[in-house]
Amino acid sequence: MGGVVGRDDSPRHSSPASKLERKMVEAMQQRAQKGTSLKSFDSVIMKFPKIDESLRNCRTIFQQFDEDSNGEIDQEELKHCFQKLDISFTDEEIKDLFEAYDIYEHMGMKFNEFIVFLCLVYLLNDPLVSEVRKRMGLGNLEPTFETLVDSFVFLDKNKDGYVSKNEMIQAINETTAGERSSGRIGVKRFEEMDWDKNGTVTFKEFLFAFTRWVGIGDNEDDDEE
Repeated sequence: MGGVVGRDDSPRHSSPASKLERKMVEAMQQRAQKGTSLKSFDSVIMKFPKIDESLRNCRTIFQQFDEDSNGEIDQEELKHCFQKLDISFTDEEIKDLFEAYDIYEHMGMKFNEFIVFLCLVYLLNDPLVSEVRKRMGLGNLEPTFETLVDSFVFLDKNKDGYVSKNEMIQAINETTAGERSSGRIGVKRFEEMDWDKNGTVTFKEFLFAFTRWVGIGDNEDDDEE
């Protein structure tokens, strides 16, 4: 899994009071009531290669959005894509969506941020978001997104929509064979997820860390050249 993220990679602090943030937490709380089939963090790690391959297939969708091919999607490009798909979002709704999913301080959504965007679109179930999901053709990606949701639910032991440091350590220590891993690994993984250093991890923070764990980062375009 990936190393500690550098200083220049730190995302901006998202407002916990924002409407979309609250909806994400509520959606994860509802999903957590269904439980998870995962029995250990090792079982999550075993799924990394398949998840990596599936997420990289999102690049085709990303390139369709990235009209000027500069490696980032800005608000106007997101708006144009929605218009082409006949998706009726107001400018304010597009602005809210973009600000919720553009995790960095810049005004462009990079590929790994776009993956976070797609998975959160999958998670949310209000009518507008469901329409986006259908028209973007995310059906074949749903098993991957469901695995990511399942992984977060496994970590969220008290089903409150957040993951704490203690929950992460507990999850690392749980294996089907009853073996116990070092708590330091749990602390390290938690620190990689807790972007705003507030002691809890949201699903968005988890997804962003997960893209790095499976090897999808900001320099991917450079690596592929």
